[in-house]
Amino acid sequence: MFGHFRAQLGQMLAKGSPASHTVLNAKPSAQSAVNCHLPHTWQGLKHRSNGTGIIMNVLLIGSGGREHALALALAKSPALSKLFIAPGNPGTERLGENVILKIEDHEAVINFCRLMKIEFVVVGPEVPLVAGIVDSLASAGILAFGPSKAAAQLEGSKGFTKDLCAQFNIPTAAYRRFNALPEAQAYLREQSLPIVIKADGLAAGKGVVVATTRAEAEAALNMMFDGGLGTAGAEVVIEAFLEGEEASFFALCDGTHALAFASAQDHKRAYDGDKGPNTGGMGAYSPAPCMTPELEAQVMRQIIEPTLRGMVARGTPFKGVLFAGLMLTKSGPSLIEYNTRFGDPETQVMLLRLDEDLLPLLLASAKGDLPQKPVRLSPQTALTVVYAAQGYPGAVVSGTELRRLDAAVGVPGVTVFHAGTKRDGEKLVAIGGRVLNITALAPNVATARARAYEAIAKIDWPEGFYRTDIAWRAL
Repeated sequence: MFGHFRAQLGQMLAKGSPASHTVLNAKPSAQSAVNCHLPHTWQGLKHRSNGTGIIMNVLLIGSGGREHALALALAKSPALSKLFIAPGNPGTERLGENVILKIEDHEAVINFCRLMKIEFVVVGPEVPLVAGIVDSLASAGILAFGPSKAAAQLEGSKGFTKDLCAQFNIPTAAYRRFNALPEAQAYLREQSLPIVIKADGLAAGKGVVVATTRAEAEAALNMMFDGGLGTAGAEVVIEAFLEGEEASFFALCDGTHALAFASAQDHKRAYDGDKGPNTGGMGAYSPAPCMTPELEAQVMRQIIEPTLRGMVARGTPFKGVLFAGLMLTKSGPSLIEYNTRFGDPETQVMLLRLDEDLLPLLLASAKGDLPQKPVRLSPQTALTVVYAAQGYPGAVVSGTELRRLDAAVGVPGVTVFHAGTKRDGEKLVAIGGRVLNITALAPNVATARARAYEAIAKIDWPEGFYRTDIAWRAL
């Protein structure tokens, strides 16, 4: 079956009609691919070797803008033979092959890896990590980038991370954990405002409320304990409000060692002026000007490295990428929370700045042998603007058509990443809240911002909206 499948795919590629999606045990689709909207220098980038023969097949799990950016970086590697993306999107299909898999069915993923001779899996989103997909793959002898189920609790449980910080003297806000509403309400009455209420589990970016009034705090507690966030809100963390500037810092980890990767700043609120509801992120830029080399070294020394030591001491060593959400207070950096995967949309800007091969870095993390030399990053600034559907982060209308993306990538230094799109016949349509990431690389933040907004203005999508003040802190 493997040979027959590859033969069919080879004929299709030779005809210039790459598959949109491949379904296991089904014939590949003969649909033509949508332009993946990359700069012309990236067009046609496909299977490659390093001159000594085919090296490695890789499976990338995920479907958003983060995965499009990861696919672009992985596709550059001379060590890559074939890239599969499950499920991928119209932007990833010219960088590899999109496949339909039930990611929650770990046995199906393992069987696909065996069938396609996949030697390495890169997990993009947090849900599969918390569900233990890396453990399942490891038990089948398949190497994967990302933490074990036990180590992924750093993102899967806010209380787990807060307790780790308390045990190993990692700076973070004062807190208490609660699994019952009356006790949480009694504690809340004793605290000053503002106050932060967090659902313990994964809540798709909706589990944190910064309450400025008692009524807001009470409403957040009632919503969480009443099941408004499902099981994610069965336990809550109440923590002190921290004042300062927020920043994101990323470090690759191999279980015992950490390697600083990059910094970024994002914009969580939906509207200009940091107004409106929280979102998954409406834009980002990298590097974060506030993250000086001295401050990055302090974060590594006081937050990242103690976390790794603590995880080893607990018997749950961490491999993968640590995404530290930081508050830069007057007394120094403090940990707000951890994510255990690359951020979205931070990945889109960080990886455009990467000046070396991403694949060996991810492999070294998974194998436990990260290099000690610094990651090579461009000194330029990358900035992304999220083009979202009207109504986001609430209910949105799917199926509206996106036009003139080719005009956008005609702007120098601009890449358009697909975050929530699909093909509908010959059309490209929106299917999510965050739909496109218009990303620019330039010598400075002002030029990157100007290019991104020049490009986004060329896209024809009246049903979308975006913030017009991305990177206001850096200007």
